[in-house]
Amino acid sequence: MVILVTGAAGFIGYHVSKALMDRGDRVIGIDNLNDYYDVALKRARLDNLAADGGDFSFHEVDIADRDALFALVESNTGITHIIHLAAQAGVRYSLIDPYSYVRTNVDGYLNLLEASRKVEGLEHFVYASSSSVYGANEKLPFSIEDRTDRPLSLYAATKKSSEMMAHCYSHLYRLPLTGLRFFTVYGPWGRPDMAYFGFTQKILAGEPIDVFNNGDMRRDFTYIDDIVDGVINCLGTPPVDDGTPPCRVYNIGNNQTEGLMDMIGLIEDALGQKAEINMMGMQAGDFKETFADITETERDFNFSPKTRLADGIPRFIDWYRDFYSI
Repeated sequence: MVILVTGAAGFIGYHVSKALMDRGDRVIGIDNLNDYYDVALKRARLDNLAADGGDFSFHEVDIADRDALFALVESNTGITHIIHLAAQAGVRYSLIDPYSYVRTNVDGYLNLLEASRKVEGLEHFVYASSSSVYGANEKLPFSIEDRTDRPLSLYAATKKSSEMMAHCYSHLYRLPLTGLRFFTVYGPWGRPDMAYFGFTQKILAGEPIDVFNNGDMRRDFTYIDDIVDGVINCLGTPPVDDGTPPCRVYNIGNNQTEGLMDMIGLIEDALGQKAEINMMGMQAGDFKETFADITETERDFNFSPKTRLADGIPRFIDWYRDFYSI
């Protein structure tokens, strides 16, 4: 396979690219290397990919730059698959800079859909959606049949727009498109804006951590290796064009919900250091609990999460200590 991976310098993009290379695929990675979080971490991921010995090429391209993206796709013949992971991430940052979300998650995504129409023989286009699309839904676990028309953040709204645009392009141009609703991904090489990463930084520095909703939060924490397995299993099973648009969505989660305070306890145990906690109210745009129903994901591409939070957090802490020489 020849696979275009957007967001290749990102957390999930790095791990997916590495797994594809390890199995012998050619990976064309693109990323704009923006400064939403530490660019040095992104470059370190790229350095690892370049040193891995696989068939990897990297291009610093912003998907919101239509001309640059089209030129890249046209100059790389033979692309068989696209994995679209580039996005402006983060619920809370969407309250600060909403325009960046529309630029990347809507305009950039549209550019990629248009570019994909020029790829002859494209077998499958897999893109990242988010558990955030469930918004004000109160039924647990979240099912792909549940309402997703009540977003609580602009980030969630842009991810829902991705799913709607995918259906449109699949209907009009018969593009095989699959959206994956990721649930709270964590693990080595993670994003510094994620809670578990930030908690680790502050606990080690002796600084207090802010815990929202007075700690009464639960998440379906999903380890990065399980996410990668889900993405790659999905990639090999494109939707069939049976007269309806070859377009679908799936949940990719751990299929269990765990308390935020339990996660903090695991970080404290792995660090051997207690946290000083500031209890805060609920953050705007956030919600109390996530929980993935993965019935269809298990059925259609044999997705089976294997990593417990109690195992995944210590692995992240080990990586953190090694990467930051602590």
